[in-house]
Amino acid sequence: MNKKIILTASFFGALAVILGAFGAHGLKNILAPDQLSIWQKGVEYQFYHTFAILYLSTFARYKNKLISLSFLFFSLGIILFSGSLYLLAVRDVYQISFAKYAGPVTPIGGVFFVMGWIGLFLAALRDK
Repeated sequence: MNKKIILTASFFGALAVILGAFGAHGLKNILAPDQLSIWQKGVEYQFYHTFAILYLSTFARYKNKLISLSFLFFSLGIILFSGSLYLLAVRDVYQISFAKYAGPVTPIGGVFFVMGWIGLFLAALRDK
């Protein structure tokens, strides 16, 4: 479990750096400022929750179900919250027609983030 958590955090962290650089350099002349702001918000929340996933590895040795759930919730949150923001930011420029459905997905990803934090809180309460 610990290795899986660290590998996932490493992947999401590297991807956040790549997407952040792509937004700052590749999209800055293509997107409107409000669209670029949406892109950057996705990168920002991806980074926050990548660090949260990495922190979960400190608890992983206990085989705690709450840590497993937090890992799942943070990962789904990154995919749904940040992923939908990336799609929303570039939908007009790249003519992504299905991105109109991404708007309602964003808050679902946010709920997963909250559930991950609650799981971490409860795991810490139970930790001896």
